Amino acid sequence: MSMDCLVVDDSGVVRKVARRILEKHGFSVREAADGALALQAVEQAMPRLVLLDRNMPVMDGIEFLKNLRARYGSSEPTVVMCTTEAAQERILEGLEAGADEYVMKPFDEAILVDKLTMVGVLEA
Repeated sequence: MSMDCLVVDDSGVVRKVARRILEKHGFSVREAADGALALQAVEQAMPRLVLLDRNMPVMDGIEFLKNLRARYGSSEPTVVMCTTEAAQERILEGLEAGADEYVMKPFDEAILVDKLTMVGVLEA
């Protein structure tokens, strides 16, 4: 199975941090700065995993997720939403839109690896 991950975040710093962690764990990483670019990337090649920022210009994470799930169904790719907002309703909104899991920012390697193990894209 391909370990392709698409990191979607408007922050280049966050993308770089995520890339470093993911590549260390065997993922090949592509990046997108907003949801519209992320949809184009998915059309080119379906990733195994999408690490998705919630708040972005052009198209935010929720809108991207709704588009993704409407187009490709709920089984793939696995989506982990990244957010700075701990409010339960904001997290639920992401899960209802089709996220498999969420991770709070700022995340570190241990937190991210734990989440990826939980959703089954990494072996424990």
